Amino acid sequence: MTRPFRFGCQAYNASSRAERKDKARRAEDLGFSSFMLADHYIGPGPALSATNHPLQSLAAVPAIAVAAEATTSIKVGARVMCIDYRNPVVLVKEMATLDLLSDGRLEMGLGAGWLQGEYEAMGVPWDPAGVRITRLGEVVRMAKLLMADGEVNFEGAAGVRAVGFEGLPKTVQRPHPPIMIGGGAERVLKLAAREADIVSFNFDNSSGKIGPDVPTSGADAVARKVAWVREGAGDRFDQLELEIAAYFTFVTDKGAQVAEGMGSRFGMSGEQMLSHPHGLFGTVDAICDELERRREQFGISYVTVGDSVAEAFGPVIARLAGR
Repeated sequence: MTRPFRFGCQAYNASSRAERKDKARRAEDLGFSSFMLADHYIGPGPALSATNHPLQSLAAVPAIAVAAEATTSIKVGARVMCIDYRNPVVLVKEMATLDLLSDGRLEMGLGAGWLQGEYEAMGVPWDPAGVRITRLGEVVRMAKLLMADGEVNFEGAAGVRAVGFEGLPKTVQRPHPPIMIGGGAERVLKLAAREADIVSFNFDNSSGKIGPDVPTSGADAVARKVAWVREGAGDRFDQLELEIAAYFTFVTDKGAQVAEGMGSRFGMSGEQMLSHPHGLFGTVDAICDELERRREQFGISYVTVGDSVAEAFGPVIARLAGR
């Protein structure tokens, strides 16, 4: 089954409530189907610099609420919420509240956490990947129970607990908002295949920071990741929406030159960079052709770009959204 294209806009920085509202409204006007944040907390300094991660100036949950207030139709959420940064029951209640207050426009992105330096800087225990992924699975299962009707009694092996109460508020989207699970390794992607509605492909961030995994997350790696999802999903594979972020997006008539320069930063050739599933380089025509080729090759129909390129990317959305 060929899914129609959808496009997300991910925003990190905004200096004010008015700027956040403006960014969300502009994304909606341009035809993006979702306006997403990340879920990161540390400010400038050596801890953030060591991760190579961009600064996010605002906390995710209130910023999502402001974006929802400023818009009428675009989906809102985070790509993705780190389950270790708040108590899981608190996290689920926040997500249910956002869905209610946005009149059913939440995409509930959840992830096991991966930015080791941020964990350490904030004093959050950094458990082995297997423990974090097990806990993610428990949070997802508990969230589904809390968003359903009736009393919940859930105790997981990884410490996720909700016992003796009913979850409130109830979400507008039933039985729950669409769940996005993101990751880049086999175990988390197979979990996503079993439990999520949207599978978000990321780098294999086992290094705990951005950079080392870019060269090993190219087309061959994404094909392997799709195969893991297909294996994990079984009969429900056709029900899944596959998403990826094009972190390196340049709408330009000098795509080959830009890709060459970008590739040199990661020890990659220009050709490798041009075909990298996390990058888009070239004119509107070239990018549209490449997205259609990738949808045919990988089945990826949901593509997210950064808000810094939202305006330039608008003509791509105009041509492909819903097709």
